[in-house]
Amino acid sequence: MRKTIRKFIGLLTLIPLSTFADYSNHPQAVLFIEKMTSEHNFSEEQLTGWLSVAERQESIIKAMSRPAEKAKPWHEYRRIFVTDKRIERGREFWLENQDTLIKASSEFGVDPAIIVSIIGVETNYGRNVGSYKVIDALTTLAFDYYTNIEKRESRRKFFTIQLEHLLLLAREQNKDPITLKGSYAGAMGWGQFMPNSYRNYAVDYDNDEFADIWDNPTDAIGSVANYFIKHGWKTGQPVATKAYIEGSIDSSAVNKMKRPKQTIGYFIKEGYRPLDKYSKDTLALPIRLEAKYGDEYWLGLHNFYVIGRYNPRTKYAMAVFQLSQQIQASICEKNNICPPKA
Repeated sequence: MRKTIRKFIGLLTLIPLSTFADYSNHPQAVLFIEKMTSEHNFSEEQLTGWLSVAERQESIIKAMSRPAEKAKPWHEYRRIFVTDKRIERGREFWLENQDTLIKASSEFGVDPAIIVSIIGVETNYGRNVGSYKVIDALTTLAFDYYTNIEKRESRRKFFTIQLEHLLLLAREQNKDPITLKGSYAGAMGWGQFMPNSYRNYAVDYDNDEFADIWDNPTDAIGSVANYFIKHGWKTGQPVATKAYIEGSIDSSAVNKMKRPKQTIGYFIKEGYRPLDKYSKDTLALPIRLEAKYGDEYWLGLHNFYVIGRYNPRTKYAMAVFQLSQQIQASICEKNNICPPKA
């Protein structure tokens, strides 16, 4: 039977995708349905019903092909997220959820300013959680988003896994997967978790027996903190330091969002002059940002890399870091609440 299905799929791949009326007939979806029925005991009828409703979204493909991270220089990217309005809303969010933030900071050891900043950057504190049907986003990206031949399989595999987790999550939380909304990439809720991250890291932080980051800021705070500690956040450690440059540096090494392997001492020898004084044995990664009137340089430390585990882009991690600094400064100045960094 399995061989017959795969032979049928091979014939389907010769048919233009535009001829498929819905995703339930897509050749990749046939394999997906087979997997979900055999491994997770979903009914074929139920899966076919969901996928027949899912729609290919050209706007998603266009958005994925032109990510803002690459298109905008740092000084323009920063203006989107580090704004007076977002800082003020971050301060308000902090005050409204102060007890939860204190609890999360104590239990998980994550800087509360970073937790608030992540939620601010991702959804503007729950105001912009996404308007796409998540099932549309994930079917489009799993079955039809092939930017080039090299990335085809890895992209398809990643989003197919996310679609699998979406349906498992919906079953676990007794939700209709057709109704769930999120970003054009399929991220959901206040913290914009992908389905697998939702299942792996979302926590029920108010003890109501339901981990809800769609509508519950308490669960969102606990879930973001849990995500960071599970990805290696080091309590009480700094995030980044600005640096000046003497002479010329190896520009090919900058902005690689990878786990730091070189020390600050190494970068000092390479011409970096960090503004803050840390041990020369501290591991760091070099950053160059296109400011309005010239480049600026930073050394990102281990916790900077951990922020990048949320979104592996240098500009994203720096926006989160700088917004967190501004929010903490605002709450300290206006409310005389100057919490120590966790």
